[in-house]
Amino acid sequence: MVAKVALPLLLPNPPLSRPNSVVVTTTPTTSTSTPSSPPVTTLIHDLNSTSSSHTRHRTTLGKSSDPNRGKPWSSHRLSPQGQQILHSLIHSHSDSDSIPLDDILGPLFDHPHPHPPSLSSDILGIINALGFNNKCDLALAVFRWVRTRDDSLPLLSGSAIVAVIIKILGKAGRVSSASSLFIALQNDGFEMNAHAYTSLIKVYANNGRYRDAVTLFNKMEQHACSPTLITYNVILNVYGKMGMPWSNVMVLVDAMKSHGVAPDLYTYNTLISCCRRGSLYEEALQLFENIKLEGFTPDKVTYNALLDVFGKSGRPKEAMQVLNEMQSNGFSPTSVTYNSLISAYARAGFLEDALELKTQMVDRGIKPDVFTYTTLLSGFEKAGKDEFAVKVFEEMREAGCKPNICTFNALIKMHGNRGRFAEMMKVFEDIRVCNCSPDIVTWNTLLAVFGQNGLDSEVSGIFKEMKRAGFVPERDTFNTLISAYSRCGSFDQAMAVYRSMLEAGVAPDLSTYNAVLAALARGGLWEQSEKVLAEMKDGRCKPNELSYSSLLHAYANGKEIERMNAFAEEIYSGSVEMHAVLLKTLVLVNSKSDLLMETERAFLELRSRGISPDITTLNAMLSIYGRKRMVAKTNEILNFMYESGFTPSLTTYNSLMYMHSRSKNFQKSEEILREVLERGMKPDKISYNTVIYAYCRNGRMKEASRIFSEMKNSALVPNVVTYNTFIATYAADSMFAEAIDVVQYMIKQGCKPDHNTYNSIVDGYCKFKRQDEAKSFVKNLSNLDPHASKEEENRLLERIAKLWP
Repeated sequence: MVAKVALPLLLPNPPLSRPNSVVVTTTPTTSTSTPSSPPVTTLIHDLNSTSSSHTRHRTTLGKSSDPNRGKPWSSHRLSPQGQQILHSLIHSHSDSDSIPLDDILGPLFDHPHPHPPSLSSDILGIINALGFNNKCDLALAVFRWVRTRDDSLPLLSGSAIVAVIIKILGKAGRVSSASSLFIALQNDGFEMNAHAYTSLIKVYANNGRYRDAVTLFNKMEQHACSPTLITYNVILNVYGKMGMPWSNVMVLVDAMKSHGVAPDLYTYNTLISCCRRGSLYEEALQLFENIKLEGFTPDKVTYNALLDVFGKSGRPKEAMQVLNEMQSNGFSPTSVTYNSLISAYARAGFLEDALELKTQMVDRGIKPDVFTYTTLLSGFEKAGKDEFAVKVFEEMREAGCKPNICTFNALIKMHGNRGRFAEMMKVFEDIRVCNCSPDIVTWNTLLAVFGQNGLDSEVSGIFKEMKRAGFVPERDTFNTLISAYSRCGSFDQAMAVYRSMLEAGVAPDLSTYNAVLAALARGGLWEQSEKVLAEMKDGRCKPNELSYSSLLHAYANGKEIERMNAFAEEIYSGSVEMHAVLLKTLVLVNSKSDLLMETERAFLELRSRGISPDITTLNAMLSIYGRKRMVAKTNEILNFMYESGFTPSLTTYNSLMYMHSRSKNFQKSEEILREVLERGMKPDKISYNTVIYAYCRNGRMKEASRIFSEMKNSALVPNVVTYNTFIATYAADSMFAEAIDVVQYMIKQGCKPDHNTYNSIVDGYCKFKRQDEAKSFVKNLSNLDPHASKEEENRLLERIAKLWP
């Protein structure tokens, strides 16, 4: 992935500005302007030919165009004999296996002509009617009875009967039966037409078996069966659900046109929906313009799909413009419309505006649904406002709105991100209590939570449980695993997952690239990050704000401060689109790099643009103020968090512990540790190490040892930082026997000493002018630490020589 060498191009785009108002009005607006990006057709890569001109049929083939949609099934197309037979079958009280089909259906075939025109119509109508009346087994029994006749081949081949029975089986959830029947018919020599193929493709798609749908579509073309417009529309929808790269989507569109199949409005609506996953709002806008250029009139589905793209992209201003145009063209907003708007505002961090939209929704008589509440819950969770998230959930239950699996997934994420694993697993159990079933997102969320907490064994365990539950890893699972293992510090394992993904035939998408970029960023591999971004820009997929956010982290972790600052200036100047995500990232990376002025500048820029900081941003401010021991500033941020309804996270408490551990009021760090435990949160190694440092630094070794024991009892394994804190304290107090005892103990516990371990001891000897003992310690180091190398001994001797010439 990092083979290509190129610098990332920073595409100029207008900055995101906060909308002046979220009041939904009916004021007409001008139509959405064409973006500066090239037309959709120019985005197609590696095409061998261009589409030719065709005569365009403007008939929309979506469900909404069916005049009989929603009406009861009518049997008027059946012959009188067919109607009589259907009545006998529907009102039969016998089991489908015991119904005398020979007696009931036989008269249809008692005709002087082998296959009168009415026969195929009657068989089709009878099977269709049985399916409509939820008599799937009986419909299948009728089909099998017809199939067993010697003269069934000309009757079934090329007819719509096969397509109908497959559709009925699919609707009943019997996907395997539909697939097996299709294969058996092919093996028996029945000619499968486009309707039969499309029917099974739809069955696969409707049941989430997207790979099977694409495989069958490819076989359809291999067997010289030309796909219809409906076939292409179904596969385009599948591509969107699978998150196929945009270039692949457009290759399919070009193939469709080259085969003389012109897109209809349903096609364009589907393509706009495909833009959601990659936040391809520019492409969606271009498709919207193409709809008008092709002579179609956008409908409510079009507007809602476009709104959804802006919602997923976190672009409330543009979403509001679409809403205004939608209303000016006579379309009233629905719950779907409002949910997309609320999503746009929530993703952009404008949570008060999102709540205001929910109020407007109720005032218009539109009842908030599970998607409304879950979007708000997720928005507050992401911002770190757990109290508000819980209130949304309580309001949802009081309104009688039943939570769905997306709601439970949001709650799992909320508890998991705060380290409340007991509550998280309780939510997981509640899923089954509420008659829901975990979905692939549930498992991916668990993987992500354990990954971001560095629990690699739990990540592996959850992955095994997921597979045991019958879930096949899809792209999102691979993406989550790449991110999880890289967060655990297992970069090689993360890349092994990426290779497994490619070997499984799963193409990387924007989320995959972002997961790889995040992994590279954690290692400070900024050069490789630049190469990945260049590869993305070569046509794989368009980088988004998360991609550039990872680049900033790569610069920060690689100590490339000049590059980071140069990129920051491009963000401030507008050369790079001013995304809220990038501004928040600037706060984080500058704080991490201990750049106080730059951190404050980014934070002030964020506030001046009306963007609400989230818990991560506020924690970054707390962290740098805490490290600088700027108590007043720290309290200012902390008060803002409480007043704004933010729920302090473990990172918040760790920053406060750090600040107090370096102050005269060092005992306060343990008080904060107790508060963490009282709140039901699980302290991490940083928490305990910070309190241990506070006591060691002040010579309170008894208290430090007590915290050390508590740390071990909480199932946390002390690391080299823990031991080095004790060793440095003992050595600084000329207690070398105790320091060496700690070294022996840590080695016995499987913790490998590092440079700082031995530096502390030789520095202590030199401090008390006991250089001969320091040299003796180094010469006998191999007796203490069998893994100590000769290079390490030489390094320490050189250090002694510098400290005591």
